[in-house]
Amino acid sequence: RRRQSVQLVQGHAVPARVHAVEVAKLNGVCIRPIELRRLDTHTGKTEPFDIPCGATQEAKCPPCAKRNQQLRRAQCREGWHLEAEPVVEPHPSTEDQRWLIEFRADVQAKRDEAERDGEEIADWDEAIAGIDAEINAAGMRGTVLGGRAAPKRSRSTRRRQDAPDLPKRAKQDTTLGRTFIASDGRVYRPSLFVTLTLPSYGKIRSGQGVPVDPATYDYARAARDALHFSKLVDRFVQNLRRVAGYDVQYFATVEPQKRLAPHLHMAIRGTLPRAEIKAIAAATYHQVWWPHVDEVRFDGDHLPVWSQRADLGDGETYPDGQTGDYLDPTTGELLPTWDQALDELDQDDAAEPLHVLRFGDQVDVQGIVAGSPDAHKRIGYLTKYLTKSLGDPLDPEDVGNHARRDHAARMVEALRYEPCSPTCPNWLRYGIQPKGAKAGMLPGRCKGKAHKAEHLGYAGRRVLVSRKWSNKTLREHKQDRRAWVLDMLGLPDDTTDPHRYIWRPVSTSDPTRTPLAKRLLRGVANRHRTRARLRELEARADGRPVPDLSATSPLAVAA
Repeated sequence: RRRQSVQLVQGHAVPARVHAVEVAKLNGVCIRPIELRRLDTHTGKTEPFDIPCGATQEAKCPPCAKRNQQLRRAQCREGWHLEAEPVVEPHPSTEDQRWLIEFRADVQAKRDEAERDGEEIADWDEAIAGIDAEINAAGMRGTVLGGRAAPKRSRSTRRRQDAPDLPKRAKQDTTLGRTFIASDGRVYRPSLFVTLTLPSYGKIRSGQGVPVDPATYDYARAARDALHFSKLVDRFVQNLRRVAGYDVQYFATVEPQKRLAPHLHMAIRGTLPRAEIKAIAAATYHQVWWPHVDEVRFDGDHLPVWSQRADLGDGETYPDGQTGDYLDPTTGELLPTWDQALDELDQDDAAEPLHVLRFGDQVDVQGIVAGSPDAHKRIGYLTKYLTKSLGDPLDPEDVGNHARRDHAARMVEALRYEPCSPTCPNWLRYGIQPKGAKAGMLPGRCKGKAHKAEHLGYAGRRVLVSRKWSNKTLREHKQDRRAWVLDMLGLPDDTTDPHRYIWRPVSTSDPTRTPLAKRLLRGVANRHRTRARLRELEARADGRPVPDLSATSPLAVAA
């Protein structure tokens, strides 16, 4: 019974705090709330506030993960079958944003003046970097000066001889797909649901997702494909827009297959022939132009040693950002830096890419009509596994989970020494200094996201949304939901005056910080009051008797 305050498990009473966490989950309350204090500058009153942790994974916080999943479903639904062109206009700048730009201009002028006078400019550059970070935090993208900090390496754009050519259409300035008029005069605007997978790495047991023979399964290729899968998806979108002839908009999610390889589900606004989509997938590839890792130069106890650059003062760095270099422990030879290794690769006309990614033969393309039951079903399918990590079993009750855990462990081991980025310490294993090398780097000890078991090599975003999809950002979708609740409750929006409140986080070492259990109870009580108010308003609107939905009533507890 839910009112039972004590539960016995193996003869021991479960702590009440455990029950508080479970009750919070049942009521959709964040179980890891972040406590803030809000100071009202008009009244001088300070109030405690709990904000959700915002986790997207069920293993961390189920209520927040479910809330994010619902938000993504709304975002997908609103943009899939738009009938009018989205209005893409920048929001007017705020007073704070304009002040930051003016302040940035003043600091830039003083920095340039110091450079002309031959003075030290390191402090000015550090100040400018801090202002640029504040500019981004204020809701502005990029940097004021724009451009790249370093020139981009350019390579030949000539297509590989083993890749088919892509057709092209004349470009149209629209994001909407074609419409079709039926014999009864009804207008249909169909869209597409596309699923793309990676190729096979070995025979898989049917229904279990584990290799028939792990010894022959190509884990090395699977690891590299997972590491660079996000780049392959980018290439597919580029090719899709070239062929379609219009500004294709999409909502895509990256999810794990049973064999634990990432694959892509994509909702595409508008329609193209199925044969063309499959041809685009077959013609899409991505080349990884990195130094080769065929030869292991350092392993075990024979590892490169770090040497501080003697001609540097305290706090100084070279243009490459390093304060030292890695040397061969036997010969004392300086290992080539990342830029030097790429320069050598550029000068070799016969060089081949480290890896070439392609999609597999399984490409599923389905036409979806707006408002149909199939559209609702596919939206649910797109977001079904967003609350799980790539390493989680899709079905916890599956009897093959033990074998899949072993399969995942072998995949993690294959990723252990595979370089995941230019800054990965694993480059030392192959005699190359990582980009921005620093002391203490060890091969096989990369802390990057891709090497963690819950990601299985894929370090990209799980949800990919084009800018003109729903004509709203995810934050604006959240604001819409909040505005609806406030309107239903008849409460004012206290965010209209951005200067009225001052928010301060509460440190974990603050002795006045509210204990977690009390914050959970506070969240549950607030949720009960909100539900009671909403049901009261619904009952009055329908002319029904107002139910007793106080926090202690049986009906509220059952809700």
